[in-house]
Amino acid sequence: MLNNCNIVIVGGEGDLAFRKLYPALFSLHKEKLLADCTKVVGFGRGNYSEQEFLVAMKQWTEDSEYVKEVDDAAWSSFAERIIHFSGDATNPDDLLRLKSDLDADDFIFYLSTPPSIFAPICEAMGKAGVVSDNSRLVVEKPLGTSLESFNEINDTLFKTFEEHQIYRIDHYLGKETVQNLLALRFANIFFDPLWNRNYIDHVQITVAESVGAGGRWNYYDESGALRDMVQNHILQLVCLVAMEFPARNKADDIRDEKLKVIRSLKTIDASNVQANTVRGQYVEGSVNHELVPSYLGEGDAKEKQSNTETFTAVKAEIENNRWQGVPFYLRTGKRMAERYSEIVIQFKPVIFKFIDVDPNAINNNQLVIRLQPNEGIEMNMMNKVPGLSEGMSLQNVGLNLSFEEAFEEHRSPSAYERLILDVTRGDQTLFMRSDELRGAWRWVDGIIDGWQKTGQSAHSYKAGSSGPDDALGLILKDGRKWQIFE
Repeated sequence: MLNNCNIVIVGGEGDLAFRKLYPALFSLHKEKLLADCTKVVGFGRGNYSEQEFLVAMKQWTEDSEYVKEVDDAAWSSFAERIIHFSGDATNPDDLLRLKSDLDADDFIFYLSTPPSIFAPICEAMGKAGVVSDNSRLVVEKPLGTSLESFNEINDTLFKTFEEHQIYRIDHYLGKETVQNLLALRFANIFFDPLWNRNYIDHVQITVAESVGAGGRWNYYDESGALRDMVQNHILQLVCLVAMEFPARNKADDIRDEKLKVIRSLKTIDASNVQANTVRGQYVEGSVNHELVPSYLGEGDAKEKQSNTETFTAVKAEIENNRWQGVPFYLRTGKRMAERYSEIVIQFKPVIFKFIDVDPNAINNNQLVIRLQPNEGIEMNMMNKVPGLSEGMSLQNVGLNLSFEEAFEEHRSPSAYERLILDVTRGDQTLFMRSDELRGAWRWVDGIIDGWQKTGQSAHSYKAGSSGPDDALGLILKDGRKWQIFE
């Protein structure tokens, strides 16, 4: 840990900072995981007085689902770390003033700002001379909307920082269940022999949201589900499921293996995009017994017509020896019936010789990894139903590991706690490297270009449903079906 590194939240008066970052930092403080001398700087435009800033920070921290209790003693000691700094992060003079006020050289700069101002902020840091060899830069997504725009943003970061200093954050990788994928695969001997095309029929990854695009409609309309979710969150899950055993438990060894998966993804372009992808856009409907508007009817919608997809399903294939012929069905959408994220590993059916049963009915050996809600792992397997009936009756039974129940004595930290702590420790395992993102954008750009060239439209689906009918057809035509969330 860098004991003399101060954490500067640029955009420190913004929603992300109050909602996620300060509660995470308070929890790290309470767990005694921050160095005694570490200061937390909320670098903002001065819309709050110092007292108002602390009051707002405490209120958001108390309301956080990841903070069990904000006791007076812990908050008082945490508040001693807090510095509310008013200034313009694109102005070198203000950055010099910050350095002088803190009388420090080593900083973690967390850019909780739009990517459009990453360049002027980094340029100002360089001119002000506030970047040392120990400095670190944390940047939030979205990092571009294409390979070209990502390269432009990334190049601006490289003018001031080296690759090893840059932490590109994806909060999904900070989730306990996502991190547990590595332990599940590589610390249990019975999975590795089966983790290949000989025994796995297909993989499903679903990230469903019950909320709509309202509140961030302008951003979302320029992005869509493919850029917003598939390019980062879902492809990272694909990598963790499909990667080979890394040589060491080190950041670059793990990221090298993830990169191999991304580079092995079969290209989807104009020649095959219609057969392998589905686009959808929600219309008005009901979610959790509440009437909700269509995508174009959201309160902050600026356009009366838009072909932006709020749902996408993709049949992806990995062209390597382990996964050749095993489809990865990916789907994500807004205004779905439920909010949940899960990975389903569907094993191939057993060919029964001694039991007179339809083999097609015995296709239920599954490993289900639930990311949210109710984080846990379920292994579904066939068992004999007790009784004296003639013949043998089989039933699927799940072995269920609930993280909350299994580890009830351990608090489950928020994703941002884990990721911020790793930045202070200099551990980049859960952060994306430039070449990973370039590979992901290259693959996604092929799909987007294919949509444009073929004129593939976004089909309507009712809010509160499981997506457009064509998404069912995408997997049904292969003789498979989507897992139903229960």
